[in-house]
Amino acid sequence: MLRYSDIPRVVIAGLGGDSGKTLLTIGLIANLKDLFNIAIFKKGPDYIDPSWLTLAGNRTTYNLDTFLMGKRKVLESFISNTKNSNLSIIEGNRGLYDGFDEKGSHSTAELAKLLKAPVILIINASKVTRTAAAIAYGCKFFDKKVEIKGIILNNVYGKRHFNIISKTILQYTGIPVIGFIPKIAEKDILPSRHLGLVTPDEIEYAKKSVNQIKNIIKENVDIESVIQIAKKSKIIKANIKEKNIKKPIKVRIGIFKDKSFSFYYPENIEFLSNEGAEIVELSSFKDNNLKDVDGLYIGGGFPETHIHELSNNKELLYNVKAKAEDGMPIYAECGGLIYLAKELEVDNKLYNLSNILPIKIKMNKIPQGHGYAISKVDKRNNFFKINSILKAHEFHYTNIENIYDNESFDTCMEMIKGEGAYQKREGIIYKNVFGTYLHIHSQGVPLWAKSFVKVAFNYKNRK
Repeated sequence: MLRYSDIPRVVIAGLGGDSGKTLLTIGLIANLKDLFNIAIFKKGPDYIDPSWLTLAGNRTTYNLDTFLMGKRKVLESFISNTKNSNLSIIEGNRGLYDGFDEKGSHSTAELAKLLKAPVILIINASKVTRTAAAIAYGCKFFDKKVEIKGIILNNVYGKRHFNIISKTILQYTGIPVIGFIPKIAEKDILPSRHLGLVTPDEIEYAKKSVNQIKNIIKENVDIESVIQIAKKSKIIKANIKEKNIKKPIKVRIGIFKDKSFSFYYPENIEFLSNEGAEIVELSSFKDNNLKDVDGLYIGGGFPETHIHELSNNKELLYNVKAKAEDGMPIYAECGGLIYLAKELEVDNKLYNLSNILPIKIKMNKIPQGHGYAISKVDKRNNFFKINSILKAHEFHYTNIENIYDNESFDTCMEMIKGEGAYQKREGIIYKNVFGTYLHIHSQGVPLWAKSFVKVAFNYKNRK
């Protein structure tokens, strides 16, 4: 069915990572959420920034990524998830033109063009004046199809600093500077670590931080100009596949949802639910058994940061192990893969885990895999068909350092792009268990949820 969208929308873009995009987007959402029914999106594979945007807006944040999902699915997701909204804010990732290759494929700029959305560009003004205008000029004319309609300066020292830069940018580019973020100790408001920002679930003062950011943006950014820029969006259209009618509940699938495991795309949960799964949230710290579930989905997160608590919850570790041996399906991504290991080494100390997979995993100081990934299924398993090509992403500081039992260690995918789990292999399989470093998105791999529910249903009916 052909659908149209004329919703006002704006892309918040930067010159690179750590440019202030998330802080600005949080502040805009917090200020606008009571005036508009905002649809919130984050460009690219990301779990942490969306969790902050969700907290700021008190509504789900959806990811848009043309590599993981394809252009048609991006348009479908955007139009479907904005149908009851009257404003949309999309946070970009990395630099505006940074993408998959030298052509900038799958960049924030390409997403903005696909969505026909105007761009507000945030520029770091620390220790520069007129050079900021040269940067703005280059961004404007690098791709004239990208409509940069406003600029916000970050790390501004005062009014004089702001005035010099804003006047110069307007003179040379014609783009208005609509606000600034003063020089602040951003790490105290939004603390970070090896995978990016700390998740809000782990910070007691997260709501206070959002309120601080709200006030900073309210005092220094012309929010009305942001609204007017968003209203310059052009109509987009796409053939939208009608959502399947939600199937009756036939299985219960548990997910670990806590400060250690929080990396789940909303669509992955929604797809499972639509296939007939009742989602049961569990805590890897507080629960001592899996309750009466027919399958377990363990997403990514920070198990290495909370390894003491995980390792000490021996009752749950034993229970998960027993369920795996009994044939219960378990799908585990990245941090979830760590949970399935026999051991995890952190700072030269070993911690015992579920021992479902005969592997030792080690935490390292530098990334062992980072970026988009492509794999091909070459062996039978219960989740993906043979010869399927999976587009995913990986970002992990851990690696499999040792395999204790080669006979029971098996994989079902070869890596075409990316590092994978072990020697360019992926998809560690054992009975109905599937462990991987790869993160998939259901919009790009829709059969995953159907397969998961099918295996859980078969397990339930043979118990």
